[in-house]
Amino acid sequence: MVDEGLAELHTHLGGSVASDILWSLAHEQGIALPVKDFWEFEALVTVSDPRGVENLDALDAIYHWTELIQSSPLAVERSVHAAIGGAYRSQRITTLELRFNPMKRNRGGERDLDHIILAAIRGVDLAKLEYPQVSAGLILMMDRTFDRRQNEIIVEKAVRWASRGVVGVDIAGPRPGGRRYDYSALAPMVETAREAGLGVTIHVGEEGPTGVEEIGEVVESLRPERIGHGILAARDPELMGLLRDASVTLEICPTSNLLTRALRDEDAVRETFRRFVENGVAFTIATDGPEMMRTHLRDEFALLHRIGALDEAEIAEANERGHRAAFVDRRAL
Repeated sequence: MVDEGLAELHTHLGGSVASDILWSLAHEQGIALPVKDFWEFEALVTVSDPRGVENLDALDAIYHWTELIQSSPLAVERSVHAAIGGAYRSQRITTLELRFNPMKRNRGGERDLDHIILAAIRGVDLAKLEYPQVSAGLILMMDRTFDRRQNEIIVEKAVRWASRGVVGVDIAGPRPGGRRYDYSALAPMVETAREAGLGVTIHVGEEGPTGVEEIGEVVESLRPERIGHGILAARDPELMGLLRDASVTLEICPTSNLLTRALRDEDAVRETFRRFVENGVAFTIATDGPEMMRTHLRDEFALLHRIGALDEAEIAEANERGHRAAFVDRRAL
């Protein structure tokens, strides 16, 4: 369907590493797991039920284990290296951006953040030696549960390591108390990142009663180049016009949205994509984390084609847009 190299712009490090590698890393570090059998472990660190998870909180519970296992410099380096190599070998992905929150991998301050980030950079460097065809970069993530200073530190670290392979910043995580999140408070941090030449992508508009309003707030107050998910914008023609006029590219993860029930069924997936195409909203196609979601990028293309969401030319265009929208292309890594 797409013969040339693929672009994957939205994949979390915690969801991008094969279960057998995580299993070995857990044992090498002596992490006490709640299960003793590998197949039970695989169910623990993936969305193993084909019906998906109950909500995003349930998905965060899975990420708890993968982030814990990746909470050492050695584990982060191995994970990044494995994710990049696996993406090229299995899918021929040649543009790849991995995102992760370093503060969720430093054991509550026990590990030094710079060591964690540098380990991720080493993983990129080693993978690029083996797979020079791949342009890969790292996106550091803030979190909606963090206080202001914690998120400021993450941006400061992203700026510090921008010359070594950190290419952007993001924010995700549960909303405290389930309430609408005040994205505008991030504006100074986002501007700091932008001034340092970093790309800005924001998780927003995936779910929740305030998701549509949050997309508008993010576009107007943070001016991101990309938005993670953003699927709720399909409900609002005015909002789609805002995204189009602001040249924002959505990173859409169809299987993930089905498994988290952000989109109720394949009909909703098809309707969402067709509305974006008809309203001129730019988007790329991604997995969110191929190992955790038990999918791959070419599977996503096949799904969208099968259900009539996109034709072959539209899929190829979305993939090419992914290469163009990548933050990693701005830097010689």
